[in-house]
Amino acid sequence: MRIIWLILGLIALGLGCLGVVLPLLPTVPFILLAAFCFAKSSNRLHGWLLTHPIFGKMIQDWRQSGAISTKAKKMATISIALVFAISMITGVKPLILTIQAAVLGCVLVFIWSRPAA
Repeated sequence: MRIIWLILGLIALGLGCLGVVLPLLPTVPFILLAAFCFAKSSNRLHGWLLTHPIFGKMIQDWRQSGAISTKAKKMATISIALVFAISMITGVKPLILTIQAAVLGCVLVFIWSRPAA
């Protein structure tokens, strides 16, 4: 089972790293997932991730108080707005736009209801 957690952690870490450079892919959720998976599979990778200069603070903030930094909140909001704008520009059906708006709206409420790190 540890190998499965390790593989999932590596995939999540890879997606999180891609999210740093791709504005439409979230970083924080994938890094948190990677930390969770590594905690179940590899003490070495888990420790490395917790002390990482970029990702470590995100994990610590989340674990201590469920906090998301204001910068991350703003970037998430911009990404969500871009995704919705692209959907509107490409002519997605109104029903799909309505569902998308509801889901993305809930995501924004969750993100902005978290305390700031």
